[in-house]
Amino acid sequence: MRGVVGEILSRFEKVGLKIIGAKMVQASEEQLYGHYEGIGTLKTRKGDKVFGQTLSMMQEGPVIALVLEGVEAIETVRKMVGTTEPKSALPGTIRGDYAHISYGHANEHETGVPNLIHASADAAEAKQEIAHWFSESDLHEYENVHEKFTQPRRKK
Repeated sequence: MRGVVGEILSRFEKVGLKIIGAKMVQASEEQLYGHYEGIGTLKTRKGDKVFGQTLSMMQEGPVIALVLEGVEAIETVRKMVGTTEPKSALPGTIRGDYAHISYGHANEHETGVPNLIHASADAAEAKQEIAHWFSESDLHEYENVHEKFTQPRRKK
């Protein structure tokens, strides 16, 4: 809805991450429940109010579901995305450059925190999230130019 999808995708590609799955989805309440509570336990951790606000915001428009691959991809993506609270995210991160709302502001106005992007916390969570949003046929294997320089060289 903000019109910055291309800019965000470009950042990931520029650091050498490879897009192996991508699709636009109008997420159903069931899909979002499975993601935010089934995998992320948001409702359990933050309560019904935050959970409801998040689901409501996420259904305002379509989302771009994305799978990235590369050397230490999860850690790289998390560093690029920035901290969850946009106000605290450093300049140069996606959240720091494209959002600024604080938890305090969101609480005061009884709204969620729109922070543009989600990043898996670790490999186990990434595996669950990928399986939740993508089928095997949605994921693609191919070699990109970055892999030429990041793969171990074979000894002759």
